[in-house]
Amino acid sequence: MPPTTRKPRGLDATQLKTIALVLMVLDHIHYMFSGFAPIPGWFTVAGRLVAPVYLFLLAEGFHYTHSRPRFFLRVWLVSFGMETVQFCMRVLGMWRRADGFAPINGIFMNFPILFCLWQGIDWLRARSPKKALWGAAALAAPWLVPWAFQGLARLFPAAAPALIWVGYAVVPDWHFITDGGIVYIAEGVVLYLLRQWRAPQLCAWAATVLGLEFFYYGSLWQGWYTDFTWGQMFTNINYCQWMSVFSVVLLALYNGRRGKGHGRLFYLFYPAHVYILYAVSCALCPR
Repeated sequence: MPPTTRKPRGLDATQLKTIALVLMVLDHIHYMFSGFAPIPGWFTVAGRLVAPVYLFLLAEGFHYTHSRPRFFLRVWLVSFGMETVQFCMRVLGMWRRADGFAPINGIFMNFPILFCLWQGIDWLRARSPKKALWGAAALAAPWLVPWAFQGLARLFPAAAPALIWVGYAVVPDWHFITDGGIVYIAEGVVLYLLRQWRAPQLCAWAATVLGLEFFYYGSLWQGWYTDFTWGQMFTNINYCQWMSVFSVVLLALYNGRRGKGHGRLFYLFYPAHVYILYAVSCALCPR
């Protein structure tokens, strides 16, 4: 009898991306239309599972890619384009919806920062004095960028708008990130540091999510809003970001296989669906 090949258990990268893609569309339908249409709240709750999947698979892709410069360039180009649009909307007031709404979708802005940190981690792991210096510089660079922009803005006040655009789009400044920011960066570092040890990786990542997105932000909201109660973390979709921790189930099912790929689809789909949904919401929004 011919040998049988068993299909690997779990989900490959393409399957995980496809699941995340569907949930992302639901989340963004709620985000774009809930201001004037009765979109179910569970759409956005389901969307909390998306970002961790992409962070996890991005860390895997960064490790295995044959060309990190090309990988970085693909991601940076999407970030550059979307953040330039976001700068025009949020800073210049262009293309806003009739009710003043403008989307802040910009998760790709986190990724160039993470690439820099991940490369720094790898250089430090190489145990080479020369690479150790480069590693320390790569780890320090994202935290020094905001100080550089602030210093330049003080020296050249007239250039402040251009510097803000540079901080949005060219050299991402985590101070300007509106979709993720320091929390996603911390989660991405944990995922990459421990990627060789799946169980410790997922446990540490889940602890980071709960520590930052449940306890830390919950404490902030308790101080900011007099009507906030911890019970709302479970019942109010405005405080549901911590529920991304449940994506640990999807991450645990990853079988280490790439799948069929379709890499370009995911790079193109993210900006395309955001702006198509936004355009439709502009057409349907009551004036």
